[in-house]
Amino acid sequence: MTSWIARIIKGMIIALGFILPGVSGGVLAAILGIYERIIRFLAHIRENFIENVLFFIPVGIGGILGIALFSFPVEFLLQHYQVPVLWGFAGAIIGTIPSLVKESTRKSSRNAIDLTWLFGTFIVSGLLLYFLNQLVGTIPAGFAGFVLAGALIALGILVPGLSPSNLLLILGLYSPMLTGFKSLDLMGTFLPIAIGGLIAMLSFSKAMDYALEHYHSRVYHFIIGIVLSSTILILLPNASSEEAISYAGAGIFTWISALLLFVLGIWLGLWMSKLEEKYK
Repeated sequence: MTSWIARIIKGMIIALGFILPGVSGGVLAAILGIYERIIRFLAHIRENFIENVLFFIPVGIGGILGIALFSFPVEFLLQHYQVPVLWGFAGAIIGTIPSLVKESTRKSSRNAIDLTWLFGTFIVSGLLLYFLNQLVGTIPAGFAGFVLAGALIALGILVPGLSPSNLLLILGLYSPMLTGFKSLDLMGTFLPIAIGGLIAMLSFSKAMDYALEHYHSRVYHFIIGIVLSSTILILLPNASSEEAISYAGAGIFTWISALLLFVLGIWLGLWMSKLEEKYK
């Protein structure tokens, strides 16, 4: 029973990585000592299947409880203090970048191709994300949209250090997701996100393992490019996106709060990165 309670609590903590931009579910799983077991289970799903399922059931229960619990304050803060909160999120994401840069050269030195990947990804992803609504229209916060959200959240677990929430903010799925979580909308929000997450986990776990093994530096420079572009876009107004930040009516108190939270966010991101290095 004690073990079940401990794993429920771990699941609740990992849920923060699903909700808070700049916080990676993979990092939290690594800190809590279950990241390697998750990857091993996904890569060899038939091996000790029943044992692993029983192990992860309380983690999943804790994740659902944590999502429901933490969605309330985050949604409230975004509705009433959007500018300071988004600047704080951006700071937290920026704080994780030094760790990603360090990890990108862990297996090989940086070369011209890596830098081409980084700058190319930064420019292309930035343009695509900024003009996404004009190119494909608004992504509806329905079943298909939440399946995509679940796939992005799963990538945040498969790749420690990657926070998918900033992409969800840009895509306009973040606030609707929080609303669904808060109201415990099992069929309309939890189910499609679980389906998207499961599909991504099963589809990309081995592929990600292979890519990181053979193209480690390329993969991380690709990730850094997306993280940089999406973080900048969080702070840029975009008339075509209802979820985009708006500085209308922002006074001196708002800007001071935003800058303070931005600095605090950077500190949080750096702290999380150091924890990952310690427990990875």
